[in-house]
Amino acid sequence: MRYYVTTSETGLNRDSLPYKLFEKAKKFGAWDPRDIDFSKDKADWDSLPDEQRDSLLQLISFFYSAEEAVTHDILPLIYAISKTGSMEEEMYLTSFLYEEAKHIDFFNLFLKNVGVERELNSLHSPAYRKLFDEILPQTMERLFQDQSPKAIADASVTYNMFAEGVLAETGYWSFYESLVKINKMPGLLEGITNIKRDEARHIGFGTFLLQRLISEDSSMLEYILEKLSDLMPIAVEMNQTMRPGEVSPFGVKKSDGLDFMMKQLNVRIEVLKRAQGKTMEEIYKTEVVF
Repeated sequence: MRYYVTTSETGLNRDSLPYKLFEKAKKFGAWDPRDIDFSKDKADWDSLPDEQRDSLLQLISFFYSAEEAVTHDILPLIYAISKTGSMEEEMYLTSFLYEEAKHIDFFNLFLKNVGVERELNSLHSPAYRKLFDEILPQTMERLFQDQSPKAIADASVTYNMFAEGVLAETGYWSFYESLVKINKMPGLLEGITNIKRDEARHIGFGTFLLQRLISEDSSMLEYILEKLSDLMPIAVEMNQTMRPGEVSPFGVKKSDGLDFMMKQLNVRIEVLKRAQGKTMEEIYKTEVVF
């Protein structure tokens, strides 16, 4: 006989972080890419020098395909949590898939509005392919057969902590540093702002999930940090498009991007370390700031 959480004496835990994230997703995740005005972006795009346009297109190609990849790859985590996690966690993850699919919609609309119809797969680097074509799908698909704490930790580290918390956050930084300097592409920036807010909730959930695993078994911290360390060479390689000291066509220094990336990594690590010794009640009551 199936056990129904919602009609039990316990019911839903509305004070838990996953449920608070679900509430945030309902409030802030309902933006529609079709409401964004891209009319100025078309003129701005046409006015960009070739070097700037090529640099921006490569960054967009990384995000566009990554959104498609994570839309595919979130399904096994939803399945795993439905088997092992709380109802509140499963409820929040339903918004995850919707939001990732909407991000695909945004980049598709942007490219159509500025008149880019060429294929972009050729812009993906070997390091990018290694992560999104091999490591991420293999790690996530394992969850269909294995819902152990280590399998779930591998998935959350790869998806939430690394792909979103390190790579995507650095990518958002690059968008802002590049476009704010030239005061162009307002529609693109509006969409990126919305996506960043969505992704902050995703990273928040991944951080919570890993904290929960660490709270349940303190030895998981070392395992999680080792997994994250194993992935970092990919991030470094993906940021090797410029020589040390070189600046992008937008005047952004490579070293500044690497510094930001390492800062994001260290922030994630410190949050995870603080989970050791915390009770599950303390983890569930973490304040939502996304």
